[in-house]
Amino acid sequence: MKFVKMEGLGNDFILTHGLTKREFGAAVKKTAILCDRRRGIGADGLIFILPPRDKNADYLMRIFNADGTEAQMCGNGIRCCALYLNEMKLSARKSFSIQTRAGIIKTTKAGTRIRVDMGAPVLDAEKIPTVKSGGTVIMEPISTGDRKFSVTAVSMGNPHAVVYADTITDELVLGYGPKIQNHPLFPQKANIEFVTVLSDKEITMRVFERGCGETLACGTGACAAVVAGVLNKKHGKKVTVHLPGGGLLIEWDGNAQHPVFMTGPAKIVYSGCYNGI
Repeated sequence: MKFVKMEGLGNDFILTHGLTKREFGAAVKKTAILCDRRRGIGADGLIFILPPRDKNADYLMRIFNADGTEAQMCGNGIRCCALYLNEMKLSARKSFSIQTRAGIIKTTKAGTRIRVDMGAPVLDAEKIPTVKSGGTVIMEPISTGDRKFSVTAVSMGNPHAVVYADTITDELVLGYGPKIQNHPLFPQKANIEFVTVLSDKEITMRVFERGCGETLACGTGACAAVVAGVLNKKHGKKVTVHLPGGGLLIEWDGNAQHPVFMTGPAKIVYSGCYNGI
C-alpha cells in the first residue's frame, strides 16, 4: 500500500488511494496497527481517497480514527485530503467538492493554506446527538461525579461539547475530558473542547477527541468552539483559534442556516510503502 503521511497543525494522518476492494478491507482492519506510533507508521487517523458515491462530489473521503472507529468528518483531515489531490497529481484543480459521512464539503486552495466550507452547524439537541429532547444544548449543566461543568453542544458532522475555563490544565483535559466524553448526555460520545477566551478575535483551545485522546489540533472542534462562542456572546464572528499545533482562522456569521468557514495549513511529511496489506 503506497501512502503519504500528512499533518495539519500536528494532527497527523496516513493517506492513500487506488486500493482494490480487498486491499481497502484489509487496510481498514489494520487501522490500529498502521496508526500505532511504535509498531506502525503512526498517526491520529487513516484516510482513504475513493470514487464518490454522490454525483455532485469529486471524491469520497473516508477516515478511520487511530482506534479503528470510523469518523463522520475531520477538518484537519479534509485539508490534507485537498492538498493530497494536488500533490499526487490526481487533479490540478484548486477547488474540490469532497463527499464525507457528514455531507459534501467544499475546499479551496489559496497559496499554502486551504479554506474549507464546513457547512452549517447542527444545533438541534437530538441531531447532535444528545439525549435531550428538542431545543439546544447551550451552557447545559452536567456533573462528572466530583465536578460540575457547563457544556455547549454543536455538531460539525460529528458531536462536540465546548467547556470554558480560565486556565486549561492537563488535569482538565486528560482527567475530565474522558469523563465528559462518556457522559450519558452524549449517546455517541463527543469530542470535548476546553476553551479560554483571550479577546474578541482570539481563543485558545485543547481538545480530547473520540477514538484518539488529546490531539494537537481539531478542525471541526475549532469550528464548534467558535460557534459556541458566538452563541454565548463571548467573542466576535471571525476568530483565530490557537491550538497546541498552531492556529486556525474560523468564521461564522451567527446564522444557524449559514456555513462555518475554516482556513488553515496542510503539509506532507513523507511518503512510503507499507508491505503488510
